[in-house]
Amino acid sequence: METGIHELTAAYALGALEPDERREYETHLRGCEPCQDELASFSSVTEALAVAASGPSPRLELRDRILTAVRAEPQTVVPFAPRGHRALAAVAAVAAVAAVVALAIGLWATQLSGDLDEARTALERERATAAVLADPDARNVALEEGEGRLVVAPSGQAVLVLQNLDPAPAGKTYQMWIMGDGDPQKAGLFSGQESVDVVGVDGTVQSAQVVAVTIEDAGGAESPSSEPIAGSVPV
Repeated sequence: METGIHELTAAYALGALEPDERREYETHLRGCEPCQDELASFSSVTEALAVAASGPSPRLELRDRILTAVRAEPQTVVPFAPRGHRALAAVAAVAAVAAVVALAIGLWATQLSGDLDEARTALERERATAAVLADPDARNVALEEGEGRLVVAPSGQAVLVLQNLDPAPAGKTYQMWIMGDGDPQKAGLFSGQESVDVVGVDGTVQSAQVVAVTIEDAGGAESPSSEPIAGSVPV
């Protein structure tokens, strides 16, 4: 069995393998505990992205506005260093799903607010989240409190993946913090989805810092008002 089969996990989770590759991977999977754990993690992420993409259908007139705005945006081509075709296929599959999710969220935000700038902001956040999750050099950092993991790219950009977290109580929100030396740094708000939350962390996470989550009043706080209900070990 070739070493590269371990790199097929992301593509398998997304249903992007050819039939013969899928059979080969499933045979390997039965006896490989690391791949089983990684597959469970990828499956949670893809389920969360699918939930994030759901929403009301946009009005027909929004289509022309969105397409006009997209055509006006500069197109960026990011070169990839040569890699094994299996690993590249896995990354491409993740990126493709992320692009669909990002567009759906952009359309949804536009319909609700009528503001293309808000749609672009949502789109950029989802692109950044997808880029971290697809980065082959990103590190998985365990959580000291809560279930899930923190994914940290070499740039310091991070994504917090939380499992089995109840939605925030009425009038409350979950707030992320980057903690280390000095005062805690605000790192974003989210409401919680019961099954899996995939949340981009605002700011960059440096060595020896942790990312923690507290429950705060709606709108967030300037500093943590309670003990963290979830948090990573030091990066």
